Amino acid sequence: MSEINCQVVKLEAFNDSVFHVVLRPSESFNYEAGQYLMVKMAEDDKRPFSIASSPSDGDLIELHIGASELQSYPMQVIERMKADGEITILAPHGEAQLDNDNQRPIILVAGGTGFSYVRSIVRELAATKDERDVTLYWGCKAVEHMYLFDEMQALASSYNNLTFIPVVEDVPSDWTGGIGQVHKAVLSDVSDLSGYEVYAAGRFEMVGVVRDAFLEQGMKIEQMHGDALPYLK
Repeated sequence: MSEINCQVVKLEAFNDSVFHVVLRPSESFNYEAGQYLMVKMAEDDKRPFSIASSPSDGDLIELHIGASELQSYPMQVIERMKADGEITILAPHGEAQLDNDNQRPIILVAGGTGFSYVRSIVRELAATKDERDVTLYWGCKAVEHMYLFDEMQALASSYNNLTFIPVVEDVPSDWTGGIGQVHKAVLSDVSDLSGYEVYAAGRFEMVGVVRDAFLEQGMKIEQMHGDALPYLK
């Protein structure tokens, strides 16, 4: 793990609650798809964010930061980047990265900006032409919250092993994707999860619900990955 200064080369809003950040590290570092970095605000204040880019994307590092309230924990990071044009990170972190030790089909489950974690993984799988079947479920309250909806549709068209299933709770009249809670969409599609590798990210309580529901449907806990898992009861 290294402490690295980064230039902020892009900071713009995807929508009213998610920011797109691109960093140029002053020195390259190796990381695996599905890992995260820590933004150093002070010696005793280091804040985690999933890396949304993949190792195959090159040297620039991409983050998707959900931030809306002015004094919130993530908005303070956004404001520091805006003011300074640079930020110090510690990277890489995490033990929930893409597992290449088996060839089980993959289910990626994301809620909101938890998408950044699974995006890193699916982009790496596509870039390396991985032959495993991959299904990505992205759940949001409304379709307009899916800030990279078009990108995922395009990737699913070009990467034949990928199926992208967007899931929303507020359903527009012409909607053809999933409806309701994202984990329930998975459960309705897959009757037995014992043969899958599962990667999940979102709010901690959401990941806990996914874990418990998937275990009941046959998933083995050692086949589930997510940074929230060690902190769940």
